Amino acid sequence: MTETALRRPHSLRQLAVLGAVAALGVVLLVGLGAWQVERLGWKLGLIAAIDARVEAAPVAPPGPKAWPAVTGDADEYRRVTATGHYLNGDEALVEAVTAKGAGFWVMTPFVTDAGFTVLVNRGFVPADRRNPAARPQGQIAGPTSVTGLLRISEPGGGFLRGNDPAHDRWYSRDVAAIAQAHGLSAAPYFIDADATGNPGGLPVGGLTVIDLPNNHLVYALTWFVLAAMLAAGAIYVGIGEWRLRHARQAPSNPQGAAPARSGRAPPESLAHHRRA
Repeated sequence: MTETALRRPHSLRQLAVLGAVAALGVVLLVGLGAWQVERLGWKLGLIAAIDARVEAAPVAPPGPKAWPAVTGDADEYRRVTATGHYLNGDEALVEAVTAKGAGFWVMTPFVTDAGFTVLVNRGFVPADRRNPAARPQGQIAGPTSVTGLLRISEPGGGFLRGNDPAHDRWYSRDVAAIAQAHGLSAAPYFIDADATGNPGGLPVGGLTVIDLPNNHLVYALTWFVLAAMLAAGAIYVGIGEWRLRHARQAPSNPQGAAPARSGRAPPESLAHHRRA
């Protein structure tokens, strides 16, 4: 290949800019991968902690003095037992889709013997049993107890619809909004009742779904692979530039090379042959 046929190499300034961009990209991608590794460790620790809480013996729910310190990471899915009585007339129905189909969660205020109120998700009822009159046996009156999992409030709404307190329409278990709509002061969490049967079979408790997505390892591997591909691409380009510069700098007829031979005899040889 002649020199004119060779592609001109990039300038050193262009190569420096491309190298800097590639190096920055590799550092960024490796950093994202390392961050996902850290998140993986955090998520595994959280899953282990939640598993331990679910299997532990129930404790009393946090009282008002402890409410400011209640968080999802530290307290959600902790087993608790409360004694007291329900305010059945202030129950709220929250739309739900469960393993038993579509229907409602029955959120009922529970006045504890400790003197504070906490909302209890007593469980699921189908749409045709949403009216308390259709399940009178389940309206527990008088002193009772409830055991379940502590859950963190779900503000805002759900199912792409916002809660409508004015019309008592709820799409998420928004503790503060439900309590305010019923003129109550309640704990900043609620209790998901366990599967202990209610009179008449409704509401159905124990339907808590504990599902903590853990895709951090996949994300980490993705970032690391992208970093490796970017680094490999940069090295490939660098080698190509080096070869191109080396080929352009090589002389077309190096010194000491033997001259090309022709198929015709030199003139001196022809004259000697004629004289002979």
